[in-house]
Amino acid sequence: MTKPTPKARPKQKTPHKRYFDTEKATDNDDGGLERVQVRRKSQQNFVGDFIKMQTKTKKTPAFVRKAPKKPTAEPADPAEPQPKKNPIPQELMDKYSRGEKVQPKGVKTRHFKEQQTRKEVYLEYATEQAARTELLLQEVPGQLEPDEGETTAELRQAEIAGLVDLQSAAKHFSLSMEHGPYQLRYTKNGRHLLLGGRRGHVAAFDWVTKRLHCEFNAMESVEDVQWLHVPTMYAVAQKSWVYIYDKKGTELHCIKRLSRVNRLDFLPYHFLLAAGNTAGYASWLDVSIGELVGNFNTGLGDIRLLRHNPSNGVLCIGGGRGVVSMWSPKVREPLAKLLCHSTAMTALTVDPKGQHLVTAGLDRAVKVWDIRMLVQDKPLTHFQLRLPANELDVSQRGMLALSQGTYLETYADLLSGGGTADYQKLPYLRQRCDAFVHGLRFCPYEDVLGVATAKGFQSLLVPGSGEPNFDAMEDNPYETSKQRREHEVHALLEKIPPELITLDPHEITGVDAPTLQEKIDAKRRLFHVKAPRIDMKSRHKMKGRGGSAKAARNKQIVKDAKRKEFIAEVRQAKASVFKEHGAKVAKPKTKAARSVLDRFKPKPPKKRKA
Repeated sequence: MTKPTPKARPKQKTPHKRYFDTEKATDNDDGGLERVQVRRKSQQNFVGDFIKMQTKTKKTPAFVRKAPKKPTAEPADPAEPQPKKNPIPQELMDKYSRGEKVQPKGVKTRHFKEQQTRKEVYLEYATEQAARTELLLQEVPGQLEPDEGETTAELRQAEIAGLVDLQSAAKHFSLSMEHGPYQLRYTKNGRHLLLGGRRGHVAAFDWVTKRLHCEFNAMESVEDVQWLHVPTMYAVAQKSWVYIYDKKGTELHCIKRLSRVNRLDFLPYHFLLAAGNTAGYASWLDVSIGELVGNFNTGLGDIRLLRHNPSNGVLCIGGGRGVVSMWSPKVREPLAKLLCHSTAMTALTVDPKGQHLVTAGLDRAVKVWDIRMLVQDKPLTHFQLRLPANELDVSQRGMLALSQGTYLETYADLLSGGGTADYQKLPYLRQRCDAFVHGLRFCPYEDVLGVATAKGFQSLLVPGSGEPNFDAMEDNPYETSKQRREHEVHALLEKIPPELITLDPHEITGVDAPTLQEKIDAKRRLFHVKAPRIDMKSRHKMKGRGGSAKAARNKQIVKDAKRKEFIAEVRQAKASVFKEHGAKVAKPKTKAARSVLDRFKPKPPKKRKA
C-alpha cells in the first residue's frame, strides 16, 4: 500500500499595493514597498493640484422665481445691547409699569446699591411678564357705538336683545314676584343670584341656566341677604337675628348676637361678615371660626348705607349728616371721616378696584371721591340730577348706574359726569322700570345689570360693563365642585387677619420710625415730667413683730429712694439733650478744700453800703 504524496505548500502571494503604500526605488533592488505613516489633518501638508469636478446644472424653469438674496448684515458690536426677538409695545409696558426706577445715587453702602439694582431688575422682569400675558386675553370688551345723529340713550332693552347673539339675549329676563320689595346679591364669580323679599321670600338660583337651588318663605320680614365665601352658603338678615342657610335652604346657624340688622356685607379675603343694625352698632363676624371680631356703637344711629372697600377691607358707613366714616374691627374710633354732602345721604358705593367712592344725597348731587387721597377736600366729579339718587353701583369696567325712583340711568365712564339735567352729556343707557327700584348690582364678568324692584327682578343688558377675561385661580364662573373645595381650602390658608385692616395696607411693610415733630415733643416733655406716684404695700407681719410707725418709716424710705433715682434719670436725660444740641450745661461751683495756711491770704475787700 503506497502512501499518498503530501500536497505542497502554496507559495506566498505578493502583497497588493494599498492606498497608504508607495513604491520606493533604491539602488540595491529593483523596487520595494515602504509603509507610509498616516498623519492627522492638521499635520498634513498637501502638495498638488485640485481636481475640479464639473457637473451639469439643471436649468430652472422660467416660471420659478428666484428668491432675492438677503443682504449680509454687518457684524454687531458686542458692546451694544441686541434687540429682543419679540419686542413688547411700549403702551403695554406703561400699562403694567410700577413707576420710575429708584436711582441708587443716594444709597451709601455698596451692598444696598447692588440690592436696589437687583430689585429694579426683578421689577422690570415682572412688568414684562405681566405685559406678555395680554396675549392670553382673547376676549375684548365691547361697547355700543351709535351712528351719526344717534345716541345710545335712545336704545331700549328689546332692541339691544335683538342685536346680540342668542346666548347673550337669554340673559335679559324679568321675574314678577309678590313678596317685595326685594334685595339682590351676585356671587363673587357672577354665576349665582340670591333674592330676598321684605315679606319673607328667599330664592337662590343659577341665573345663567335658570336652575333653582332653593326657594322658601322665612315667615318673617327679611331686611337683607348676602352670599358667603362659597356659593353654597348665604346669610339672611331677618326681623330679629341673622340666619345662615345652605344651598338647599336648610338652616345652619342662628346668630343671636347680630340683632335688628339692616345691612349685610362680606369681606371675602378676611372671611368677615359685616353688619349694621338699627341701634348704630357695627359688627364683624368671622365665619371661619364663628366668633365676633368687633362689635361697638358707631354713634351714627340707624345704619342704612354700608359698603366695604375691596382694596383694604375698611367699612364705609354713610350717616344722616352727610358724613362717610371708615371703620376697622379692631379700632373703636373711625379711621377717617369725610364730609360729602350738606344734607342727608341717600346712596353710597365703592368701585371694585377700591379707588373711588361715589355718594349721593338729598341735595340731588352725585359726587366721586378719591379715597386714596383723603387729604383733598374736593370731589373728582360733581354733577346734579333732577331727583335724588336712591341707589348707586359701579361695574368692573368703571360704568356708573344710578336710579331715581323708577327711572334708571347708566354712564359709560365714572369720571365723565353728566346727569339728566345736563343735555350736553347724555347717559349711556336709560331704562324705565315697572316699580320703585330698591337694589342695583352689576354682575361680575358679565355685561348684565341686576335690578331689584318692589314687584320683582329685572336683568338688563349693559354692553361693556363687565370684565371679559377672568382669572380662573381667583374667580371661575365654570368651576366644578372639586375646584370649589380646593379654592375654599386655599382661601382659608391665605386668610388675612382682621388686625391688618387699615386705611393704607402698605404701612405694614414699612418701618415705624418717629418723625421729627414726635422727637421734638418727646424732648420737650422731659422738662415737665413729674415723679411717678409710688404705691408700696408693706408685707403683713404677725402681731408684735412690727408697729405701724416702723412700717410708715420704711415706706417713706423706699419712696425717697425711688424719687432720687427718678430725679437722677431726668437730670441725665436733660444733660444728654443739651449735649446733643451744643448747649452749655451750667456746672455747679465746688468750693476748694480749706487749708491751715489760708489765714495768711489777703482778705477780700468788703462791699460798702450805699
